Amino acid sequence: MLKIGAFSKLSHLTVKTLRFYEKEGLLIPSAVDEWTGYRSYETYQLEDAARIKAYRQLGLTIEEIRAIQNGADYRQVFAAKVEEMNRQKAEIDVRLSIMKHMMEDDHMKYQTTVKEIPAAIVYYTEVRVKHFSDMMQIIPELGAECMQLNPDIKCTEPPYEFCEYLDDEHRETDILIRHNEAVDRIGHESERIRFREVPAVRVLSIYHKGSYDEIGEAYAYLMKYAEENGYQIAGLSRECYIDGVWNKESVADWLTEIQLPIA
Repeated sequence: MLKIGAFSKLSHLTVKTLRFYEKEGLLIPSAVDEWTGYRSYETYQLEDAARIKAYRQLGLTIEEIRAIQNGADYRQVFAAKVEEMNRQKAEIDVRLSIMKHMMEDDHMKYQTTVKEIPAAIVYYTEVRVKHFSDMMQIIPELGAECMQLNPDIKCTEPPYEFCEYLDDEHRETDILIRHNEAVDRIGHESERIRFREVPAVRVLSIYHKGSYDEIGEAYAYLMKYAEENGYQIAGLSRECYIDGVWNKESVADWLTEIQLPIA
């Protein structure tokens, strides 16, 4: 479970906003300590937060979001909003194109949001693996090696860990991957462990739930979304692993965030 501060950072919603959404009944903490009043959230609620944030970026009101959560047909809600936006020409250029995109999606499996990722110091390793799944065994080794070299170094809170694919084309085997994890400072390096500063970046973000074998569908959706809404890709995509084999028994509960840098 995540305390409200960590959940705020991961969801890119302020604590004040989270408390407001709780008050309005849109996003209720999974637990509230009866003595301290501290709020806690489950990682799966990041999807709910992303969905609410996406709706808000479209200009939907709290009442409209609540209506959808209560079972109203989102197409009817969106159609009414389109009429309002057509009466306010100065505001419709971006929001209307996004809304039309979402209205054409019958299943609404993914919700796309725009995030500002702050600059960070990361330790990283570039490694070629036979199969992607091999990386899941290598990542803990890299963390242990970094900590052995730098016993006083600390990972950022909340953690920010991501992988980038460095090959010029998709590969099923013999894949070159760069693993990155944000830390509080630059430390000692080794043959495998290196440090670099990653600049701040603006990204399109979606959450994929389920097996990594099906993640191609999420990438296809995100690339189509970027193209249809006029976003220019400005770097390698990032995969952030929030839930996986290390903490979830069922593959269906694995949660991966895909971040696509945009200009």
